[in-house]
Amino acid sequence: MHVAKNRRTGHQEMSELERTVTKVIVPSGMLGAGVKREHIAYGLAQGAHAIAIDAGSTDSGPSYLARGVSKMNRESIKQDLLVLLQMANEAGIPVLVGTCGTCGADASVDWTRDIAIEVARELGIGLRIACLYSEQPAAVLKRKLAQGKIRPLAPLGQATDELFDACDHIVALMGPEPYMDAVQRGANLVLGGRTTDTAVLSAVPLMRGAGVAQTWHAAKIAECGGQCTTNLRRGGVLMHVGADHFDMEPLDLGNRCTPESVSAHLLYENSDPFLLVEPGGILDAKEAVYTQVEPRITRVVGSIWRPMPYTMKLEGARGGDYQTIMLIGIEDPEVLANLDEFHDRMHKTLVDRIAATFGDEAGNFEVSLRLYGWNGTSGQPVPADTPPPRDVGVLFVVTARTQDLADRMARSCNPYFFHMPIRFDMELPSYAFPFTPAEIPRGRVYEFMLNHVVETEDGFELVRTDWVDVSSTGTVEHLETPHA
Repeated sequence: MHVAKNRRTGHQEMSELERTVTKVIVPSGMLGAGVKREHIAYGLAQGAHAIAIDAGSTDSGPSYLARGVSKMNRESIKQDLLVLLQMANEAGIPVLVGTCGTCGADASVDWTRDIAIEVARELGIGLRIACLYSEQPAAVLKRKLAQGKIRPLAPLGQATDELFDACDHIVALMGPEPYMDAVQRGANLVLGGRTTDTAVLSAVPLMRGAGVAQTWHAAKIAECGGQCTTNLRRGGVLMHVGADHFDMEPLDLGNRCTPESVSAHLLYENSDPFLLVEPGGILDAKEAVYTQVEPRITRVVGSIWRPMPYTMKLEGARGGDYQTIMLIGIEDPEVLANLDEFHDRMHKTLVDRIAATFGDEAGNFEVSLRLYGWNGTSGQPVPADTPPPRDVGVLFVVTARTQDLADRMARSCNPYFFHMPIRFDMELPSYAFPFTPAEIPRGRVYEFMLNHVVETEDGFELVRTDWVDVSSTGTVEHLETPHA
C-alpha cells in the first residue's frame, strides 16, 4: 500500500478504498495500574492495529513534575510492560505510551525506556524504541514569549521570563504527530513525554486515515480505559474508529459500553460538555449521536473537528518551602463539643509560640490545623446544628523556609499541641499520638507555575526524538545521540 505522509499534519493520504476501521486496544487508564492478558488477547483476536495507553497526569499535584519523577513504582510499570510488549511483539503491532513517568519530563521518558530495555532482554525480543521528549528549556520559551506566542489560561496571568526561570521543569503537551511519525518510521514501542491524554490514542487511527473528529472523540472516551464502561473495574476498551463513526467496546466480555456510559465520559476533566480543545483543533460533539448497536457496544456518529492554529499547553512546576507535620487523636467530649473554638484557640497559641521562640529567624511561616472527622477535608465551616463527632484527628502542619526550621518549630509546639485544654483553668489533658518522635518531616511544598499555551508551527517544533534499538540478544544501540 502506498502511503504519502504530510509532514505538517502527520496525517497519511490514503485512497477511499484503503480507509478501514482502525482498532486500538486501551488496556487501562494508566500504565502501571494493571493489565490482563485475556483482555489483550481479546483485542488482538478482533484485529487490533495498536496498543495505546497513557502513563501520566497532573491529578496528583505538582511534585512529580517539579522533581521529574514518577508516582508509579518501577515494579508496576515493568509488570504491565512485560504483558504488553510480549503480546504486541507476537501480534506484530506497536505499543504507544503517553506521558511517561507521570509527569512526562525527559528523565521520566528515560526511566521508562530503561525499564522497557530490561523487559525486552528478559523476553528475548527485539525492540525499536522511539523516545519523544517535550521538556522545554526556559530560553526557548523566552524567545516564544518575546514573539508574542505564549498566552495564559485562566486563572493565571501573562508569563514572564522570571516565571520560566523559577520552574524546575517545564513540559509542552504533545499532539499525535510525533507518535504517528515514529510508527511510520518503524517504531514498535513509542515512549512519549508529556502528551495530551487523547493524542497518544489518536495517533494510529489518524495515521491510518480514520475520520479526524471520530478519532479524537473516540480517544477522549477511551482515555481512562474502562471508565467509559458500566463496570470500570473490569478492564479497558477497544476503540473501533472509521471514517464517519466510532464504536466503543469493552475488552471484558462481561462488561458493557452504553450510550450513557460513553457520552458521560466527555464530561470528564473537561470544562465544556461538548467541546474539547486539543493541539491543532477543537472537537465539537454537540451533534453527536450515541446508539447501542450491540449489547456490549455503543456507536457514535456526528462528531465534528474544527481545525485551529497549532498550540501546545505548557506546564511548569517548582519546589518551595518545607513542611513538618504532627498528628493527634482527640476523644475529649468537651473539646469535641467546641471544635471551632478549640481550633482557633490552639492555632493562635501555636503561632504565638513560634513567633516568640524564633523571632526574626521565623521569617514567613505558616501553621495549619486540620480537624479530620469535622472539616479536615474541606476546611469550610460546618452547619451550626452539626452534632459533635465521636473523635477527631488533628493534623498540625508548619511550613517554613528550611526543613530544619520547620522541624524545630514543630518541636517547640509539641507540648502545646499535645496538652492544650479547651479552657486554661482546666488540668492539662494528654491527647493520643500515634507516632514517636511526634514530628514528621514532610519535605518540600511544590506548586504549579505555568498554565499557558504556546503557538507552534506544527506538532513537531518543540519535540525531539531519539531512537534506541534492542536486539533479540539484548544488545542496545542508540541510533541517534541520546537526549541528556
